[in-house]
Amino acid sequence: MIHSTQAQLAIVILNWNAADDTIRCVRHVASWERLQPTIWVVDNGSTDGSAEVIARECPQVRLVRNSDNLGFAGGNNRGIAEALSTGNAPILLLNNDAFIAEDDVIRLLDTLQANEQIGFIGPLLFDAERRDRLLSAGGKNPARHHQSHILELTPGDPVRTVECVPGTVVIARAEVFRTVGLLDEDYFFGSEVADLCMRAGQRGYVSAVDTRARAFHNLDRSSDLRSTLHTYYIIRNRFLLIRKFHRNWKILFYGFWSLYSLALSLKVQLNGKPATARAICLGLLDGLRGRFGGQNERVLSICKRSPKFLL
Repeated sequence: MIHSTQAQLAIVILNWNAADDTIRCVRHVASWERLQPTIWVVDNGSTDGSAEVIARECPQVRLVRNSDNLGFAGGNNRGIAEALSTGNAPILLLNNDAFIAEDDVIRLLDTLQANEQIGFIGPLLFDAERRDRLLSAGGKNPARHHQSHILELTPGDPVRTVECVPGTVVIARAEVFRTVGLLDEDYFFGSEVADLCMRAGQRGYVSAVDTRARAFHNLDRSSDLRSTLHTYYIIRNRFLLIRKFHRNWKILFYGFWSLYSLALSLKVQLNGKPATARAICLGLLDGLRGRFGGQNERVLSICKRSPKFLL
């Protein structure tokens, strides 16, 4: 197991209008007995007074206040940059609606320490409400796979090499960020960690999952915007991945995902979900046109209108 002198860890937790979740997450981490991590909470332009509540209830955290919502990538980058400025401790990116026990974090740190080639290490990720339901055993390149989460656990070595590790709960070596760079903020939300893992892979780093470690994600807490914003960014950001990693096959990939998106949009429209159908179409159009970065307000506004407003 990890020794106390090796127990350095920085944790970055992103908050956006969800102070209760963030406080619950911080208090759990702060209750650990063997690890004493430095906790960075990044308030991502909350409009509900979250930053003040967190500062009052969690005085032990290092609070970074963003004036605007910079997305998952931009928000976490502020915390990562702060952590890097203080040393070379491994950095745990932890969603505020996710839970991981101290022993499981120690397991991941031990695995990271034992293999210098591993740049990113994550646990098995389960549904917090149905703890036997596996959400992810690592990830696959979203530009090449419709289902980018590995959902089956096959026999074999407990430490599995994967194309990418979900950003819900992932520990990264500080040196990877120094070598490869931070998260690409053009994604805003979704696929930015996959992009980072793939960039790191080009520099010789491996992404891995340790199947002996478990974490749990409460999907219900982020479900309200899944039918619009989450859907939009999934569709759109595939095209950014294609531009960056599959330029030689761009026409083929663009054609496939365009047909897929149009068929999916028609399907959900027929199923009585017009807002989701519009989010899909808008994600497709923006992906093809190269319109990236944060689009929250525009997407939410358009999804309330009729399809003729997509342009």
